[in-house]
Order: sequence, then structure tokens, then C-alpha cells
Amino acid sequence: MTRFIVIDGLDGSGKDTQALLLKDFLAKNCDQVIVRTHPSQDNFFGTASRKALTKKGGLMRVAATLFYGLDVVRSVLLYCKGDNTVIFVRYLLACAYLPGPIITPVYRLVGSILPMSDEMFFLDVRPQEALRRVKLRGEKEEMFETLSQMEKVCERAKQITGNWIIVDGNGPADEVFLRILKELKR
Repeated sequence: MTRFIVIDGLDGSGKDTQALLLKDFLAKNCDQVIVRTHPSQDNFFGTASRKALTKKGGLMRVAATLFYGLDVVRSVLLYCKGDNTVIFVRYLLACAYLPGPIITPVYRLVGSILPMSDEMFFLDVRPQEALRRVKLRGEKEEMFETLSQMEKVCERAKQITGNWIIVDGNGPADEVFLRILKELKR
């Protein structure tokens, strides 16, 4: 049976860093640990979503969301089977990027279709800190990587993370990782 772990949060919250640390830790005790980061770069849906995220406008926002969702579904179908551990970086909290009134209903709908876990972690990082980290990467900024957008998405994400494990992600990566390890179920 697949062990399913999710690490999510704002851009710059440390999701990829924590997923890789967790993969290394779990690989010592598991046969196989797979990390799936979304939007992924190994298929059309993920690359189309990432491309749309670097553009502006409502149509690009819809395109980014649609392709992102298809990318996640593809990963679930391909990797959530067998006797392995799958760590998803970005999963359902993309719903927080949608317009306010539809966030909760879309989250409930998608959450009723996609697998859920009792090991779903939300890295709670102050938007100012997340934006600082994003700028340090030196990559082209995406449509949601402004302070006002990050503040909005952070508040919206908190509407739908009621059953998630909230981890303070503001400190150094090793301290955040220890907080995650304390919450692991096995």
C-alpha cells in the first residue's frame, strides 16, 4: 500500500527542501520513496501550467490552474500505487489561488476525488519571508509571487487547512524538518 505524504505552502516556504530531506530520511527505512513536485517538468500538463504561471491575466490564471490539476491527477494515477512512499510537493492548496468564493467548494470537490492522508503538512511562512526567499532564487517571478498575492493566498490557504498539520516554516530548514519529523505518523 502506498504511503502518501503532502508538503504544501506558499512559494518560497521550503516545500522542495523539506520534501528532499524527508525523502533522504525515509529512504533509509523504505524500499522506494518518490517525490512529485507540481507543477512538474516531465509532462505536458506540468510544463503548460508553469508557463502559464509566468504570464499575466485571467485566462492564464485559469490555464495554470487547469493544467496544474491535470498534472496532479496524472501523478496520482502513475505513482500512488504499489508498496512505496510518495511525497507530493504542492497538492490541493492550489485551490487557494482561485477566486475567494469558490475556494472551499472546489477544495471539497477535489478532495473527495483525490487521495487524502493524515500526513498532509502546510508550511506556514510569513508572506514577507516567502517573498524574500523567492527573490533569492533569481528565477522569473510567477503571477502569484508578489507580497499582496502571497498575503491573499496565505489567508485563503488557512481556510482549507483545518485538518492539515501546520508547521512553522519561518526558521532554518533543519529546525523545520525536525518539526515535520515529530508529526510523522510512523
